[in-house]
Amino acid sequence: MVGSAHTACIAPKVWAIPVSPRPDTRNHKRVRHLMFLSVFDMFKVGIGPSSSHTMGPMVAAGRFLDQMRASPFQFAGLRASLHGSLAFTGVGHATDRATILGLAGFSPEDYDAEAAEKVLEEIKQTRRISVDGLPELRFDPERDMIFDYDTKLTGHANGMMLMATDAQGDVALRETYYSIGGGFVMTEKELAAGKDTDEGAPVPFPFKSAAEMLEMSAKSGKTIAGMKRANEEARGGAEYLREGSKRLWQVMRDCIDRGLTTDGTLPGGLQVKRRAKGIYDALIAERGQNQSAPHTINDWMSVYAMAVNEENAAGGQVVTAPTNGAAGVMPATLRYYLDHVPGASEAHIEDFLLTAAAIGGLVKYNASISGAEAGCQAEVGSAAAMSAAGLCAVMGGTPEQIENAAEIALEHHLGMTCDPVKGLVQVPCIERNGLGAIKAVSAASLALRGDGTHLVPLDACIETMRQTGADMSEKYKETSLGGLAVNVPNC
Repeated sequence: MVGSAHTACIAPKVWAIPVSPRPDTRNHKRVRHLMFLSVFDMFKVGIGPSSSHTMGPMVAAGRFLDQMRASPFQFAGLRASLHGSLAFTGVGHATDRATILGLAGFSPEDYDAEAAEKVLEEIKQTRRISVDGLPELRFDPERDMIFDYDTKLTGHANGMMLMATDAQGDVALRETYYSIGGGFVMTEKELAAGKDTDEGAPVPFPFKSAAEMLEMSAKSGKTIAGMKRANEEARGGAEYLREGSKRLWQVMRDCIDRGLTTDGTLPGGLQVKRRAKGIYDALIAERGQNQSAPHTINDWMSVYAMAVNEENAAGGQVVTAPTNGAAGVMPATLRYYLDHVPGASEAHIEDFLLTAAAIGGLVKYNASISGAEAGCQAEVGSAAAMSAAGLCAVMGGTPEQIENAAEIALEHHLGMTCDPVKGLVQVPCIERNGLGAIKAVSAASLALRGDGTHLVPLDACIETMRQTGADMSEKYKETSLGGLAVNVPNC
């Protein structure tokens, strides 16, 4: 139900729906993206609290509307069914709201919170959805927004089905979507075929592994950021990259600033109080009195990250980096660099983002950035690796040192589970981003102290993360069926 609160005590109503026979996708090859994955694919402006559970379903709903518009059938109603992790933590992640809003024509990149609340209330009262290019459609949030805990879709843990019905209420059009992490969405057919999302012209540096990345860098004489920049400019041009990078950092910085100046209690029922403002105010006061302890820099990094993730938990505007659940690590690392490192310059932000995106692309291509697929190691672990690489780059690190920094950060997140209490992106997620930022900075610093030679290659660490995620019990992968989610009272 729109706006209801999911708890461990009272679960939303489950409606059984007919499911057509489907191929077994368990043995399909992993979905891979050719190496070009744009910085603007890796970093998307969107809304909280989850890229997989909020942004992805909203995007899927928009795609379904386009499919309906292209269909010759006459439709009279809509229905949506959430499965797997999307069902178990759907209300806590606002998946129901996001799906309904997507079916009402909203999209993450231009989301208007005030307009959204009005539309949700209208749909609740009228049981109708009106959207451009289609007739008025029946949709009862109580009956047509279905949480199906029993029917597991085999393509990915984050599965959903969207259906359009005819005047008699029979399903006339059905599509299965998978939200595969970071706001990326694929249909069942796309996932089963191992479809690449990269269908553009070739790029000059299509590296698919860290080893290839270092080899291409050595042969070309270009930095990792330089190679990634060449790839981006081959597709979108220098001006598009420049302006887009500026906007990404502006959204990140604005998100930090909002979080540092907003207090209160986060929505969802856990009564989690915002802490970033209080910590920030105390840090400012201490700095004015010149009483800061040497370790206080860790508090600065943590408060920047917590500010972002408190905004994310409240449904605010964030940048997936690479996901919403890990959205605070990179802005915190960048803010640390700009505000606390002597000689730092905003002119280096583009290099930071490009380097981070290069590492994130390797993780996504060879493993996963999805908590529902591989646990929090795939989210905060990936974010820390990307941030460590970006920081190392802007502090003058060689490609070998950058690869080392990414490996150190990821290695020390291996095995991290995803067990959000009550299905909310709050506990342990908010603090976890702070610790991820601290690890990212430490990893970059350690790498810069060496010459880039190290025992464990980044490629081996990424593969280990993939294997660990495959072996991890599903109850520790975003379902809130294990770990802290069942050991912390939330009723």
